[in-house]
Amino acid sequence: MLIAQELRKTNIAEYILYMWQVEDLLRACSFNPETINQQLVERFKAGETASKEIAAWYNNLAVMMEKEHVQEKGHLQVIINLVNDLNEFHLKMLEIQNDQEYIRLYQLNRNAIAEIMERSGIDSENEVEACLNALYGFLLLKLKNAEITDSTRMTVEGFGKMIGHLSTRYIQFENDDFEF
Repeated sequence: MLIAQELRKTNIAEYILYMWQVEDLLRACSFNPETINQQLVERFKAGETASKEIAAWYNNLAVMMEKEHVQEKGHLQVIINLVNDLNEFHLKMLEIQNDQEYIRLYQLNRNAIAEIMERSGIDSENEVEACLNALYGFLLLKLKNAEITDSTRMTVEGFGKMIGHLSTRYIQFENDDFEF
């Protein structure tokens, strides 16, 4: 909850990736409130009031996931909407072309994005989602201490730079510090 609140204000892409991780953690806890408390809430070592707020946040997310039938896979609709909003922002950035650094980063990554989308069978035009999926997959590989090729590392690093720049602009736009 605390991390999510801060990320939502400062880095939209990291917020989305964090929320995907939270969804997976809730799945790993089998949506059991006791397990959520032991495995997720207690690690914050917060006071009683804060711990209750954190537990309520996790448990509310668990209820939302159950109501939206994403207990086994998928994402909460609110996060899907945010990914779609970020992709719309990406498309607008490409259309308007007033941020040459973003255009440059996109052009450097365009072929790799198309390749990832083709390999994963993504039918949509949501390039941002493809990049975020690649970044999340890379995070999971690192957590598993899996071997990662230099090519994969370089591709994901390129996606990270592009999505990081996009995320910065998105937050600036939300705060009226960036215009098209």
